[in-house]
Amino acid sequence: MNYYIVIPTYNEEKFVTLTLQSLVEQTVLPKKIVVVNDNSTDKTAEIVLTFAKDYPFISLVNKTSEAVHLPGSKVIQAFQKGLGTLDENYDFMVKADADLIFPNNYFETIIKHFESDTKIGMAGGFAYIEKNGDWILENLTDKDHIRGAFKAYRKECFKQIGGLKPAMGWDTVDELLCKFYDWKVVTDETLKVKHLKPTGANYNKTARYKQGEAFYSLGYGFFITSIASLKLAMRKGKPLLFLDYINGFWKAKSAKKSLLVTDEQAKFIRNYRWKKMKEKLF
Repeated sequence: MNYYIVIPTYNEEKFVTLTLQSLVEQTVLPKKIVVVNDNSTDKTAEIVLTFAKDYPFISLVNKTSEAVHLPGSKVIQAFQKGLGTLDENYDFMVKADADLIFPNNYFETIIKHFESDTKIGMAGGFAYIEKNGDWILENLTDKDHIRGAFKAYRKECFKQIGGLKPAMGWDTVDELLCKFYDWKVVTDETLKVKHLKPTGANYNKTARYKQGEAFYSLGYGFFITSIASLKLAMRKGKPLLFLDYINGFWKAKSAKKSLLVTDEQAKFIRNYRWKKMKEKLF
C-alpha cells in the first residue's frame, strides 16, 4: 500500500530531525512526505531541506500565518496546504506532528491492519512521554482513540468524512464521523510512539476555552460536555480546567456558533457517547 505523510511544523528545530529520521528508517517507506513550514522563525526549514537532498520523497512547503498557537485551526490549515500539493495516488493518508519518534515497523504494521479488513478506516498506535527517564503512556484519552499527533486514514474513509476540519475537535469529529459512516477505528498497543513535547505545552488561556467550544461544535450538548470536561480536566491533573471548558461551551452556545457536523450526525454522536458511557458504568 502507498501512503503519504503531511507534517505541519512551527518552530520544531529541536525535534524535526528525530521525527524525519524515524520516518526514513521505516521498514516500509512512505511514497511522499510533505513538511509544511508554517511561518517558523527557527531552522526548521533548513533541517527539512537537508533531508530533502538525501531523500527525494521529502519536500518542503512554506506557509505564512499568525504565530499564535490555537489548537485545531492553525495546524489543520497547514495540513491542508500540504495536502493541496499532493496527488491522489495513495492508499492511506497520514497527518503527523514534528515532535515524534516512530518505531521503525510503525507503518508496516499500519499497512497490515488496513489490509486485514477493508472496513478499517483509521488506524494508529499510542503516544508515550518521557517522565523521570522512563517512557510512559500519555494517558489523555481512551484507548480506542487515535491521538491527533499521528492519524492514518484509508483514502475512501478520508474522502467520505470530508477530510480534516480546521477547528479544535478535528481529531475527535473525524473518528465520530468514521463511525457514523460505518468505518472501523483501530488502535494498536504494540505501536509505541515517543511524543517529545507534551500535548498542550504551547496552549494559552484562549485555547483552554476552545476545548469547551469544541465539545459544543461536536453536538455533545451540556450534559455530555460536562462529563467529558470533568474527565479531561482530571486526566490532565488540573481540575479547575473544568470551569474553562464549561465557560467555552456556554460562550459558543450563546454565540450560536456553527457545529462541525449536521443535525443527523450530532444526534448519532450524542447517542454514541451515551452508549459508551453506559458501557463503562455497567
